[in-house]
Formats: sequence, structure tokens, C-alpha cells
Amino acid sequence: MDIDLLKTFVEVVRTRHFGKAAENLYITQSAVSFRIRQLEQGLGVNLFIRQRNNIQLTAPGERLLPHAQMIITGMQRAKVDVALADNMHKQVSLAGTPNIWDAFLQFGITNIVSAMPGVSLVAEVKAQQESTRLLLERTLDLAILFDPPKVDELVVERICTLPIIPISAFEGAANENFFDNQYVYVDWGTTFSLWHARQFTGRTPPYFRTSTGRIALDLILQCGGSAFIPEVLAKPHLDKGELYCVADVEHTSRDIFVAYHRDNEQKLLLETLVNLLVELTPNISSEFSAK
Repeated sequence: MDIDLLKTFVEVVRTRHFGKAAENLYITQSAVSFRIRQLEQGLGVNLFIRQRNNIQLTAPGERLLPHAQMIITGMQRAKVDVALADNMHKQVSLAGTPNIWDAFLQFGITNIVSAMPGVSLVAEVKAQQESTRLLLERTLDLAILFDPPKVDELVVERICTLPIIPISAFEGAANENFFDNQYVYVDWGTTFSLWHARQFTGRTPPYFRTSTGRIALDLILQCGGSAFIPEVLAKPHLDKGELYCVADVEHTSRDIFVAYHRDNEQKLLLETLVNLLVELTPNISSEFSAK
């Protein structure tokens, strides 16, 4: 089966639009339609229900999607593996959610690369559910997550705790107005959502919602507001007096976990990588961190 047909199928699923898929793939819309017809003819099923401005997957299309994604990812890894430079002997792939990259991985990925000579590192941004699926399919070696997957086939280890503090662009902000003054909700995972629901009872709906702390931080710096932000991200702005920690709002934290398949053939290499990740734990002292 032509891998380009599967790539086109996945892109149409992602965009729900033949024209947008064509733009993203740098081909014509008629070429996209032709490829989808070829794929449908080869499989003997209809993959999409085509309605004006409403493209939906059929049941066979839903079943094909995870297989197509797995094949594409596998091919990409195979190409990288075959093309490894002579001085590279191993390849390791790791993935983290956007918030993991913002608050943790970005501060030490260069140290990991320099500490692992001879290893080709593939680092990606993946959602929690996708990372878990790729680990089980053996197309991802290591995932760094806030919410540990409860799957018997995976080894899960806690590597550090990330302090998350209430910050505001307004000096003098306090508990009574923290949630009501352009509050930005950041999704720090399931455990945080449950904790947050208890704090937020009866409050005005958030001014803005986002899945990444970096977006929230930039928005607050530009437009004002408040949010729960990792201390490691907020500290430079707190030190400059651009933001303020709201002391009488309850602080919280998130544990960071790594997960990998217990039958991974590179288990020793992954354990080395996990140890390097432990060393990345943000070393920022604060009243909250000391508690």
C-alpha cells in the first residue's frame, strides 16, 4: 500500500476538509480526492461520508485511522534508523505533552543530547492518549507525562514534583479577586482539574482557557490577568517585578512521570535517559517548595 495514500487519509481526517488537506500536503485538491478513491478502492470500503462542509469518517474509516497512524509513524522511524550517521549506534524516541515541554523538558534537553553521544534522539510533542498508544505499539520509546497511564505493559516511574503557583500581573492581587480578574485556566492534567474544581466553586468562568502554560504566561504579560503557572516558568518574571505571586491563594504541584514498555529492547538505555531526566528537576527554592 502506498504510504502517501495513508498520509493523505490522515490529513483529511485531521482537517476534515479536502482543500485544506491539499494545501498542507502541497498537492491539488483533485489529487487528494484521487488518492482517497484509490485507498477506498484498494480496501473495498468507503472511508468518508461526504456532505457539504461536513466530512465524517465511516465506521471502516474509524477502524483504519489508528492503523494508518501506526504505519506512518513506523515508516518515519525506519527511515531515521536506516539513515543514522556512522557515529550513531542507537535511536531513542521520547515525547511529552506541550505543558511538559514548557515547564520541564525545555530546560535540559540540550544536556540530555550532550550526555548521550552515539544516540540519535527523536523528541516530539504528543498528547497523553497518543503517547500511551504509541508506547503500546512500540513506536515510541519513552513518554513524559503528568497523568501516569495505568497499563500493565508499561513501566511507570515518578521522576519529580513540579511546583505550580498562583501568579498575577496585578500587584496586590488577593484570594478574593484572583479568579475574577481576567483569570486564565491552564489544563495541567486530570489531577489538577479535580483540585481546581474545588477551588473554583461559585466563581466567574475563566477569562481564557488554554492547554499550555506558555500561552497563558504570554497572555498575562501582554494583557494582564492571573493563572496557575509552574514556578520555574514564572520565576524570571517574579524577580523582575513583572508578575506577583498571590500568597493567600492555595499553591499546588504536579508529579511528572516517565513511562516505557517493559519489554523495550533498549531498556538499559532508557534507564540512563530516565536518570538524566531526574537530574533536570527544576532547582528553584521557594517557600512552597520547601514545605
